[in-house]
Amino acid sequence: MESGKAIRIFNDATAIVTGGASGIGRALAEELARRGCEVVLADLQIDKAQDVATKIRNSGGKAKALNIDTTDFPAMEQLVRETVESSGRLDYIFNNAGIGIGCTADQYSIEDWNKIIDINLRGVVNGIQAAYNIMIEQGFGHIVNTASMAGLMPSPLAVAYSTTKHAVVGLSQSLRAEAAQWGIRVSVLCPGVIRTPILQGGKYGKILRDIPAEKVREMWEGFKPMSPDIFAKKVLNAIAKNKAIIIEPSQWKLIWWLNRLSPSLVMFLTQKKFQKMQKEFDL
Repeated sequence: MESGKAIRIFNDATAIVTGGASGIGRALAEELARRGCEVVLADLQIDKAQDVATKIRNSGGKAKALNIDTTDFPAMEQLVRETVESSGRLDYIFNNAGIGIGCTADQYSIEDWNKIIDINLRGVVNGIQAAYNIMIEQGFGHIVNTASMAGLMPSPLAVAYSTTKHAVVGLSQSLRAEAAQWGIRVSVLCPGVIRTPILQGGKYGKILRDIPAEKVREMWEGFKPMSPDIFAKKVLNAIAKNKAIIIEPSQWKLIWWLNRLSPSLVMFLTQKKFQKMQKEFDL
């Protein structure tokens, strides 16, 4: 591995994207490839990930897909090591894999808590732990962690999800302050509502009450979900500028600012919204 080089934005760079088979991960991988980046898609949904990689290669890009469980640290360590051995560098790691568990917290089992913490938080930690020292050694790198607006504000009906995403925000901001001395960049993505499978529970997440899918869909449509492809374009533009906290769609920044200005007001409005949803979904 060469050292003393600078990060590449994004042409001829190398990036790992966890959760790259669908949703935000897929869109990020495809947009990275369009911008000239060699992409490694890591996902348990290997057939879908391979389809994405094939699409990228057929369009003239560089991509491969690997069956990786982000909660398995040795597997993540091997993924990073083999990527660097193959490409000679690692410019970006997108710790993006995550799940959602929807319902009130009294419906959770301890297994639900353990699962979401393992994937949403430990998966991010494993990606960082596997890549950080290698990036220090080469003198550059950008760690991009996917959190959520649920990591910046109270989120009833998603208490466990919000817990993990608050942790990812805190981890990212603290690591950014520490990593700058090594030439390492750290950003955290805080999506609002993006049109991805997680809105319906996703492959590995779940909704703990039997709520008709159409009602769930109608609820999310009220937030005007952004296309993941548009999201990826905007996010990569912000990453190129080394933004610390990246919020898209942009109107969600107003809620973030309001929560910082008046947490009590946002708590009041959130409780009112929660009460309305309780009635609507008979929770």
